[in-house]
Amino acid sequence: MTKATIYLLALFALSVVFVPNSAEAGQRTATIKKHKHARPHAKKRVSQAAMQETANLMVQSASALVLDQSTGAVLFEKNAGAVLPIASITKLMTAMVALDASPNLDETLIIGEDDVDFLKGTHSRLKVGTQLTREEMLRLALMSSENRAASCLSSHYPGGRAAFILAMNRKAQELGLQDTQFSDPTGLTAANVSSARDLVKMVAAAHQYPLIRDFTTTSEYEVRIAGRTQAFHNTNSLVKSASWDIGLSKTGYISEAGKCLVMQAWLNNKPTIIVLLDSLGKMTRIGDANRIKRWVESAALTQRTSAG
Repeated sequence: MTKATIYLLALFALSVVFVPNSAEAGQRTATIKKHKHARPHAKKRVSQAAMQETANLMVQSASALVLDQSTGAVLFEKNAGAVLPIASITKLMTAMVALDASPNLDETLIIGEDDVDFLKGTHSRLKVGTQLTREEMLRLALMSSENRAASCLSSHYPGGRAAFILAMNRKAQELGLQDTQFSDPTGLTAANVSSARDLVKMVAAAHQYPLIRDFTTTSEYEVRIAGRTQAFHNTNSLVKSASWDIGLSKTGYISEAGKCLVMQAWLNNKPTIIVLLDSLGKMTRIGDANRIKRWVESAALTQRTSAG
């Protein structure tokens, strides 16, 4: 065999080893196409999970209501007609009544002995004799749920505290709150009652006041008290969360009312009112709010997936 012949045979062998056969090439092409078509199945699994979460919303609060503010549609409710103590949710009405009197917000108010809580014995950093402007009292009452600040607002109302409480109940009637009654401006008494159905109306009304929107969603504020700067914080940790767009917030707690929370927030690009009453445990109302948020967003995802 000549060298030329051997050389030609070697070239032929190399071509057989390195050139893929058509069956293997076809198999790889088919595998690539299969992977490309796998994504719709992933979308389907997401949609099914969203539907399951939507169908199984579990709210731990004893009473709850979620309202689409733009349409008035009730998205979710649980014992929404139950008349319950509302604790410091009261302070939303306190703020509205105080502002309705068109007061001088720069006027200095003084915490008096009658502003001290002898009913529950709650602590306050606003000692008797503390001087703050009416605006600062309003901010602390709404943001930090300062009971003495709320009480001070009522005692400096035209006609005094008795006239203030009458104005609170008159305002409730004007708003059509049939289950709502107020006996004090702080919410420390269990005699201040309402229902979730009434409170969505009260939240919507309070949301019309720019100062209430601002003060209830401020996460922290510093004031000078007796020559010292002190920082006060919002009682609702969600106002600091980047995942929430909150337009109004108020918490409440006394033993008879449990943990309470009301909010106006944007969920799925829609203004939504959330009312949670009588929650047990320190984090239950926050957990319920987050569950509701995921539920609304999951329902929207399901609708978009179904429409697509």
